[in-house]
Amino acid sequence: MRRRPTTLALTALAATALVAVTAAPAEATSTPAQITTAKNNGVAYLRTLQAADGSYAGSGLSLEWAFTAFAPAGTHPVDVYPGGDTSKNARTVYRNHLSAASWPGGSPVVTDYERGVLNAYAAGIDPARVAASRNLIADVTGYWQSSAVGYYGPPANFNGTVFAVLALAGAKTQTGAARVPQRLLGLSVTTIRNNQHNDGGWNYSQAEGNPTELATASDIDMTGAAMAALCTAGVPNTDTDVVQAKNFLKSKLANTTGAFNSMFGVNTDSNGWAVSGLNACGIANQGADFTTAAGKTPVDFLRAQQLTGGGFKYLPSDTSPSGYASVDAVRALGGGGFTAAPPTPTTSGAPRWVAASGFTSGTPAKLTVIVDNGTTVKPCAVTFTPTAATTTLGTVLSAAQTAATPAGCVTSVTPGSGSGTITAIDGLANTSTNTWKVSRDGGSLAAASRGATVTVGDVAYLRYGA
Repeated sequence: MRRRPTTLALTALAATALVAVTAAPAEATSTPAQITTAKNNGVAYLRTLQAADGSYAGSGLSLEWAFTAFAPAGTHPVDVYPGGDTSKNARTVYRNHLSAASWPGGSPVVTDYERGVLNAYAAGIDPARVAASRNLIADVTGYWQSSAVGYYGPPANFNGTVFAVLALAGAKTQTGAARVPQRLLGLSVTTIRNNQHNDGGWNYSQAEGNPTELATASDIDMTGAAMAALCTAGVPNTDTDVVQAKNFLKSKLANTTGAFNSMFGVNTDSNGWAVSGLNACGIANQGADFTTAAGKTPVDFLRAQQLTGGGFKYLPSDTSPSGYASVDAVRALGGGGFTAAPPTPTTSGAPRWVAASGFTSGTPAKLTVIVDNGTTVKPCAVTFTPTAATTTLGTVLSAAQTAATPAGCVTSVTPGSGSGTITAIDGLANTSTNTWKVSRDGGSLAAASRGATVTVGDVAYLRYGA
């Protein structure tokens, strides 16, 4: 997820799409009309980076992050296709890419799946239902650290936890409902708070419990992402930690340009991430806090980085556009955080969302199970082989006892067979006042029974309580 500290390499395709390099004029405090023009020209440039087969994702410096720029800028990725061939639209090609058994390679890390969630969601692909055998929400959940509660992936790589929250909280269901419970998100919110540096920002590596690391300088990019994660998970922008992050960013403004002074130097990517953080928190990116004495804002800087032809350069000294810089700039100018629900497509007959409708019998699948006994919350990804298009909660919980990652979210279920009411999980039994209930994808809680229907992509949240 990390931005590159030096000049970004371009893909061969992007290199062939370079356009004229005359910089657009920068004016103090950009107007809505100017922002719209810059955004639309940026979208037009990003369209030129699509490969002939319709792809943005691929080996090397993949540009699939373009989907998180298209969506907030008002363009559905299904409407992006080369040479008028709608069969090669960016969404369909990306869905096929994510569905392939070979993706994401032999040694995946949690950020691979988080990237997939954020981009699939923005492309109108339900990330839990990419295919019958591809559930990106469960893939992320499987990296939960039982021995370091709140972290996803190795705690040393703190950015994996930040992007897990952005993915799990930001990628809602198709109807806009929260996919995972606030109780689970809250554990990672606490982890993000504990990693906030003394200067109010964040960096990519773990700082929690390390006074020396907490005293080091923060990074503009990661501060934008971390504050976005907090706000996306429901933390208000008046919260002390969010305000401290805002003040950190404010302290890094360059008076004459409105740029943020990043540890990598002034650049478009860092500024884009910071503005996206402000956007996610509902903080005005051209308000009093982010307008310098010279009348410049971070949006002014981003516009000044745009070249004729719509692309954005990475460094002020560059003379050619960068695909990555253009993605980050367009996302920020479109008002986006780090993902967004897609707009209504303009392509005739194209649905806003696509998703697998059921399991494929005999093909292994994953589901997310979250067990909340009132004291602890244990999430896991459960692998099982369905025998029909739907399954039952009892089947999933039985599989969870032997095929869950991380292990231990479910150790026992009573009764162990049949379709009746579940009376105990992990040895905690129903009483006259507290019982086990279940919800799917943030829906209403109901009495948990082994025979309850579970279908592809469901998040099964089991809660013990009144």
